[in-house]
Amino acid sequence: MIAGLGVVTSKPKKNRRLPPPRPRKPVDLDRYLGQWHEFARYTAWFERGAEAVTAEYSRRPDGLIRVVNISRQGAPTGPLRWAEAKARPVPGSDNTKLKLAFFGSFYWGEYWVLDHAEDYAWSIVGESSRRYLWILTRSPFPAPELQSLLLARVQSFGYDPSRLHMTLHASA
Repeated sequence: MIAGLGVVTSKPKKNRRLPPPRPRKPVDLDRYLGQWHEFARYTAWFERGAEAVTAEYSRRPDGLIRVVNISRQGAPTGPLRWAEAKARPVPGSDNTKLKLAFFGSFYWGEYWVLDHAEDYAWSIVGESSRRYLWILTRSPFPAPELQSLLLARVQSFGYDPSRLHMTLHASA
């Protein structure tokens, strides 16, 4: 009896796992070096309450990259916090994927430069699981047009802009 056969439909899965994001263009590490300001991020446990976040990248004598993150706790003028790490490019990734270690060499985490400006004025950083995301700019106060562009680019990678914490910086 055909009437007894129903059409089985399935609802879309809410937490459908997206494939890892793909970096869009190679990274010239020498141009990537220098100071970055965090424009926005997905907040991770190690950055709770962090404002006025900056990251400084420089070459180490051993060829690795030195990373110094500085932030203020609770407000752009709050108590100073900093952390130092080392990074190394993943072979074959055109320098888009780095391994980063904050605690000696005990644990190397992923740091993927997903996209960046041709002049290295901004960068979007994530990793394979999409749990972490940072939007970095060379200026602490990017122009509104740039902010809109960055939010659209983040969304194009499958990230949810509504989850972003917009990092506060002290006025100059």
